[in-house]
Order: sequence, then structure tokens, then C-alpha cells
Amino acid sequence: MQRLFSMFPDGWPGRGLLLLRLVAGIFLISDGVTELMGVPQLSGIVRPFLETAAGMLFVAGLWTPMTGALVVIVELWSIASRTGEFRNCVVLATFGVALAMLSPGVRSIDARLSGRKRIVVRER
Repeated sequence: MQRLFSMFPDGWPGRGLLLLRLVAGIFLISDGVTELMGVPQLSGIVRPFLETAAGMLFVAGLWTPMTGALVVIVELWSIASRTGEFRNCVVLATFGVALAMLSPGVRSIDARLSGRKRIVVRER
């Protein structure tokens, strides 16, 4: 993960990334669960399930670059199958691309797992 991002921003930029992740994640979870509640057959649950899973990963800040790519694919799938509202799909796909390119920020599981480490060297 460290190779993908030069840093995991803290402060105001980190809070902004957290806000983007939370908003995108909550909308994805909401859309996915709403669609799962109304799907009567097994073949129609793949896209809403992926949407819900991607939302949960965004909220947690886990595997953000792959999750962003998954969100773009799912939202383009929604546009192509005309199951989602066009504006919402475009906005969520844009959030996915932006978060995949920027980073999840310091308040994420990605940052905890592979963020910069400090090594303190003490002289004796």
C-alpha cells in the first residue's frame, strides 16, 4: 500500500478524505441494501452485494485503491443496466476514482497496516 501513496495525510486533508470515504461508503451501503431488499431472485444480488461490500470497505478505509476501482465498475454497471439513477452513479464513480488516486487518509485501516513507520534510534 505504501507504494501506491506517498503519504497518508493527517490534519484537515486527512479529515477531508475521511469525510469523502464516509459519505461515499454510507451512500453505497444505503443503495446496496435498498436494492437487496427489493431483489426477488438470486441472479440480481451480485451488483447490490458488491455495492454494499465496497461501501463497508470505504467506511473502514481498507484496500482503498481496489475498492475505488470496484466502485467505478459497479457504478458503470448500474449506468449500463439502467438500475441506478444516473447522477448518483456518476458521483459515486467519481468518489471511487478520487479516493483510489488520493489515499484513504491517516484515519483508516490502510494507514494502520502500511503507513509510514517511525524508527527511533537511541544512542548509548
